[in-house]
Amino acid sequence: MNSAQSTTPSLTILSRDDKERMHGAITELLERIGMYVYHAEAKNMLMDAGAKLNPAGRVCLNPGMLEAALAIAPKNAPVYDRDGALAMELTGRNAYFGTGSDLWYQIDLQSGKRRISVLQDVARAARVAQALPNLDFVMTAAHASDVEPAKAYLAEVSQIILNTAKPMVHIAKDLPDLAAMWEMACIIRGDESEASRLPYMVHYAEPSSPLKHGGDSLAKLLFCAEKGIPLIYSPAPLAGSTAPITVAGHAAQGLAECLFGLVLHQLKNPGAPFIMGMGAAVLDMVTTQSSYNAPEYYLGYMAAIEMSHYYGLPSFGYAGTTDSQVPDGQGAFESGLVIYLSSLIGANLNHDVGYLDFGRTGALEAIVMGDEFISQARRFMRGVPVNDETLALEVIEAAADGQQYLTNPHTFKHCRTEQWRPGILNRMGYEKWQEAGGPELRDLARKKAMAILEAGIVKPLEDSKASAVLKVLQDFQP
Repeated sequence: MNSAQSTTPSLTILSRDDKERMHGAITELLERIGMYVYHAEAKNMLMDAGAKLNPAGRVCLNPGMLEAALAIAPKNAPVYDRDGALAMELTGRNAYFGTGSDLWYQIDLQSGKRRISVLQDVARAARVAQALPNLDFVMTAAHASDVEPAKAYLAEVSQIILNTAKPMVHIAKDLPDLAAMWEMACIIRGDESEASRLPYMVHYAEPSSPLKHGGDSLAKLLFCAEKGIPLIYSPAPLAGSTAPITVAGHAAQGLAECLFGLVLHQLKNPGAPFIMGMGAAVLDMVTTQSSYNAPEYYLGYMAAIEMSHYYGLPSFGYAGTTDSQVPDGQGAFESGLVIYLSSLIGANLNHDVGYLDFGRTGALEAIVMGDEFISQARRFMRGVPVNDETLALEVIEAAADGQQYLTNPHTFKHCRTEQWRPGILNRMGYEKWQEAGGPELRDLARKKAMAILEAGIVKPLEDSKASAVLKVLQDFQP
């Protein structure tokens, strides 16, 4: 065979038996232990479909309800950019990467000091993400302290729309907030049917661990199902605090909370796009910090992704995070590690590139660094094609007869595609590095981020749509 295909590198942490046992625990949580539901319509829908109330008042699914939802939930959730071009297909082991949301602080690009986030930080992060080729979608990357709190999420979404053509994942305060965001999506597409057919926005909502589904979250879930907005319904159980400290128990609870939402979502609109996941944060028992980068976090998160493959559902993942307060050596190590892990485990929609300080602080230079790490990981994920061309026996024989590899046409043919080239990572010898001023990775990333911002907006939105989007924000009454 002379196929150019290769086996994609992959990682697994659960055996087939482990997955079956995890599924059994999830089923028991859903059918025997049950969930608290704080939304009348949602509770009635579940009860009408066969769910029961247990003596504690929790809603317990009837056997078969989860399997019925899994059978009709789509295995692929396509997402389109602002211009209507297909940007992501959330299916299988496709791995896409983007920024995160709601960071209270920023490392200021000019001063290098931490400060409170403002609305302009959302615009700046969107513009940087637009220019970076390995970022596939955007979130706000900041939470605007200088906007009326009830309008902050909507103002942030408007800044994403104006500053990047890439698709977005957003968060809404409540149902009216989400409805206004949907109105903006309809403006971009022209009407509601096109906004449903070519989804540009993905919505993120959460149940509340342990085992609680609040009214606002369920109202948004039902709205997304009705409109066909791709929905991430991802709990954030904290191991040792709002979930068991053991990795398996942590994952089982979080996945049960997520999949309970799936059942309701599919009851509302069979076949609506649903993205499963969980934030597997760990409570550090010494510092009381919630860690994004503890090894137990990685294990719980990757167990959740493996179960998404088991169920055949699109998945919500993580990438480019660090618990370090600044983009230093620890920051680069942890950020790059989770990017590689997410690539290897096959997580679909990987957010939080640029997250520092346990998800409290962002930095544009960390986003730039993350883009570089993603680029390198994507080269690695191409794997090793083994065929006549790549084995190169004739080239080896020619070298044995005295021909140089360096001047062989085979080398010229493959040198630009076989070797990955860094953008800001250092491959200079010591002397060349000294001649260049001895720059460190953070310095080069900061310089690149500043150059992107100085270049201006890459893809401005047409004026009529921009005005209409801003009018929605102006007229919004929380």
